[in-house]
Amino acid sequence: MNLAAATNENLAQVSNVLIYSSMAVYLLAFFANMAEWIFGSRSKTGRAAAALTAQKPAKTAAAPAVQVKKNGSTAVLERPQVVTRAASGSRGDVPDGPGASGGDEQGDLYGRIAVSLTALAFLIEFAGVLTRALSVQRAPWGNMYEFSITFSTVAVGVYLVLLALKKNVRWLGLPLITTVLLDLGLAVTVLYTASDQLVPALHSYWLYIHVSTAIFCGAVFYVGAVGTLLYLFKDSYENKLVNGGTPGRFATSVMERLPASASLDKFSYRINAAVFPLWTFTIIAGAIWAGDAWGRYWEWDPKETWSFITWVAYACYLHARATAGWKGRKAAYLALIAFACWIFNYYGVNIFVSGKHSYAGV
Repeated sequence: MNLAAATNENLAQVSNVLIYSSMAVYLLAFFANMAEWIFGSRSKTGRAAAALTAQKPAKTAAAPAVQVKKNGSTAVLERPQVVTRAASGSRGDVPDGPGASGGDEQGDLYGRIAVSLTALAFLIEFAGVLTRALSVQRAPWGNMYEFSITFSTVAVGVYLVLLALKKNVRWLGLPLITTVLLDLGLAVTVLYTASDQLVPALHSYWLYIHVSTAIFCGAVFYVGAVGTLLYLFKDSYENKLVNGGTPGRFATSVMERLPASASLDKFSYRINAAVFPLWTFTIIAGAIWAGDAWGRYWEWDPKETWSFITWVAYACYLHARATAGWKGRKAAYLALIAFACWIFNYYGVNIFVSGKHSYAGV
């Protein structure tokens, strides 16, 4: 074994150590996020419910009097008052919840610790991805293992950027870290592939363009999917309160700390709408790369087909979301179906379907 090969092997081992170390720190962040939710005060989470259940006087408007002539005399009749009500399902005045900490100082402290640990784990994982790239001297996404560790790194990076921009997204921490741990656990146990060189078709600068944008789009779509799923739960909770129901104590504690359903819906829509043009570019870049590598821009390969299906699904969601009759839950279901298409395009096509994009390495 020459010196270069030995160096690359050592770098690969360092990368593995860094990935496992990041998992350990993510686990600590997971417990800190749990502590934020558990120890946050539950006494300050009732304002959303109060806004929903408060009895508001109906707006009334008296119609002008009507004069009626009868047998040469004039009688004055008063029309009944017209009662106007808000449109069905209108809850625009519901405030956002106080956050995962419940507005409590102790809970907020645990939340800040969770964010700090998440940032530390992100840096360690990023170092692991970078070291993996150095060990193979190429972009670190030539197989599913490398794609997975890069994907989770980008997803956490998106979360931290939103926090740095002062967005109210700390509620995203617990579901994000949970799925990142699952993703990394699957990567190091099932999807792990030793450092190796790429197949000839992947030796192209389009690898950096096409695959990097695909990873980024997937990470952002994931953030949007979490927001959409939480929106469905929060919308059901608010509907139950409006209809006079009494949710359980656990549901109340969790749901009233989240943003209002309208805020979650708007957040998910903006996230998906912002990244959709980049997903369109990803498909176009892949077609150009296919033309360079195989001589044809499009062959309806399983990966190409499901990428297009995913594009159509998100296009339908954005169109439905912009249409008044399809706002809310109907559009949310479309968003989740679209993300499920993306997930299947990654796991299902790579592992179970044979094609020119069969680079799973497992």
